[in-house]
Amino acid sequence: MGYVSAVPVPQPRATSAEAQATAANTARRSLAAALLLGGAGAAVVLLTAGQTWAEGSAAVVGGALPLTADGSEVTGLPTALAIVSLAALVAVFAVRGSGRILVSALLALCGAGAGIASFAATTGGDALDDKAATTTGDTAAAVAGLTHTAWPYVSAAGAALLLVAGLIALRHGRHWPAMSGRYERDGSPRDRARAVPADPERPEELWKALDRGEDPTDRS
Repeated sequence: MGYVSAVPVPQPRATSAEAQATAANTARRSLAAALLLGGAGAAVVLLTAGQTWAEGSAAVVGGALPLTADGSEVTGLPTALAIVSLAALVAVFAVRGSGRILVSALLALCGAGAGIASFAATTGGDALDDKAATTTGDTAAAVAGLTHTAWPYVSAAGAALLLVAGLIALRHGRHWPAMSGRYERDGSPRDRARAVPADPERPEELWKALDRGEDPTDRS
């Protein structure tokens, strides 16, 4: 008696509907992540601008005068780039195709630039030198005992979130929806208003027919 070898049964492939559902879920998750990271990153950068970034002192008659400088006094670049990032985060939904790629790249570049500017602010004390010169009246005065707080690094962390949001938009942005006034909420095009045919029995239509020299009672 012969034996029949078992033939492996091929596994069913995912249907197109399942693939579309998976793609839609991925798009929603990436969209939520980009919005969350971008919004949080911009908020962190903007909030840290008002915190003390550098501390030191200036020599005056009778001792030393403590001096401090907040983020906006040290460098205004991170704040400006954070504002541009917020605009880019909104604009990414208003454009499609290559425009969306450019806006996403702008978002990523703003995050990178804000991070670099925040780190660069920890290597100098120009803002406090200016304050020392103003306080002492000596243009050659320099701040003494210069130290930096942790806030520039917090700003750099917020900028990193902006960078990640931009990279997510570059990777998945082509699958995100775009704002358009031509579509309803369900994505279907709006139906154009259909012309309503005139009723020949209405009085105004009868008068119009008489003006045209027509017999309104003629049904032939």
